[in-house]
Amino acid sequence: MTQTAANPNHDLARQLRQSRLSGGLQHFIGGQWSDSHGGETFETHSPVDNAVLTTVASGDATDIDRAARAAHDAFQMWREVSGQERRKILHRVADLIEARAQEIAVLESIDTGQAIRFMKSAATRGAENFRFFADRAPSAADGQSLPAPGFLNYTLRQPIGPVGVITPWNTPFMLSTWKIAPALAAGCTVVHKPAEWSPVTATLLAEILDEAGLPKGVHNLVHGFGESAGKALTEHPLIKAVAFVGETTTGSHIMRQGADTLKRVHFELGGKNPVVVFDDADLERALDAVVFMIYSLNGERCTSSSRVLIQDGIYDEFTAYIAERAQNIRVGDPLDPEIEIGPLVHPRHFEKVMGYFDQATKEGATIAAGGERVGQEGNFVSPTLFTGARNDMRIAQEEIFGPVLTAIPFADEADALALANDVQYGLAGYLWTNDLTRAHRFAQALEAGMVWVNSENVRHLPTPFGGVKNSGIGRDGGDYSFDFYMETKNIAISLGTHKTAKLGVGQPQPHKDRADQRLAE
Repeated sequence: MTQTAANPNHDLARQLRQSRLSGGLQHFIGGQWSDSHGGETFETHSPVDNAVLTTVASGDATDIDRAARAAHDAFQMWREVSGQERRKILHRVADLIEARAQEIAVLESIDTGQAIRFMKSAATRGAENFRFFADRAPSAADGQSLPAPGFLNYTLRQPIGPVGVITPWNTPFMLSTWKIAPALAAGCTVVHKPAEWSPVTATLLAEILDEAGLPKGVHNLVHGFGESAGKALTEHPLIKAVAFVGETTTGSHIMRQGADTLKRVHFELGGKNPVVVFDDADLERALDAVVFMIYSLNGERCTSSSRVLIQDGIYDEFTAYIAERAQNIRVGDPLDPEIEIGPLVHPRHFEKVMGYFDQATKEGATIAAGGERVGQEGNFVSPTLFTGARNDMRIAQEEIFGPVLTAIPFADEADALALANDVQYGLAGYLWTNDLTRAHRFAQALEAGMVWVNSENVRHLPTPFGGVKNSGIGRDGGDYSFDFYMETKNIAISLGTHKTAKLGVGQPQPHKDRADQRLAE
């Protein structure tokens, strides 16, 4: 493991541990910081050495109920706040995020183990998310004019109500802003339950939202475990929708838990995303993208390209290049700006990832790079490449969610497409080829919610983000987010020219005079 010299990030980390973490983390409910109703707490640990970082209030159904009621009460006011005023508040949030970006990045690194070089951009992305949806707040309610004979139909959108947001432990600050910003812009109120493995920056986000002038109760934060706080949130009758990012099995539990109250759900779940490299591709650029999309962010990202499908003729050469690059990746202290991979988030996840190394060799794959622990403490894993793999192996089918890449050869386009689609997931796909016709044909046939051609994952915020199959339900981004957080209402205005069928007027009487007949009509 790379050893690091003293750097300013260590000094800031020490200051933040003393000033922010020494007293523990509380809930934020109805505009007030509070301990759990029953006083329960849990500990969160540093992935670098698994030492205790701080204690965290552990919420239960009572705490969730308080937060849901605060969100419900605040919704009656927040829904009436103009889009222009919501825009101002959310822009202030973005300003404060930018002002505290270094603090956010350091806290995120020490809490999750993510390299500081990526967490700086994650904080910036959080500010971008708030600015993007802030600018759309004034038009969030806009609909369409749909005239018909005798009627003017028009649509409008209205906020659905209090929503639950359950966020994951990988890049938690950025992903929290990705969910919370559109909910607030739409006029919804929020109860946020962050992952128990990385709760620190959720507290900072709550502070920022409060400082920006968000009215009390519009945003509420309850820490806790999925089986207690999470379950209570997904079952609470005042919560109208749940947005969740995380593991597919958990998404199934949330759907069941919300069934009795007919909750709307939005899920961004797991992935086993293919990157397909044809022999006519720009191989140098493809190599950069393949290495970046699996080994950056410790491999702990839903859109990572964790299966690389390589055409037969270039398989050996291309995998040799990947192995060389993987062996040169710098692993170590996540606060060191030179480090590329830090420790995995939690010992349980570390053990899960390590377990795939023996599994790979049992199934007949070769460990061409990595496949071992790095150092004697903490959750450090070497960047790993499996070669000689088949698509029916567990390493090719299951989401490992670490810096682990499985390389599979293919013969032709039909073979590549069959392999790419032969998994339960369908979040993202990546395609490298200089054949324009094939690029379109393959991208359209790939079972994935998002496809990048000759590129790594480069997000454009107005575009839809989400998956198919076991990778999720619904889409984020642009107006797609408002489709989830808002109800579309149609209003039909009669122009007075249509005729309504008559019932209950009896048989017509021929001897009635014209006045009576007109009255009857």
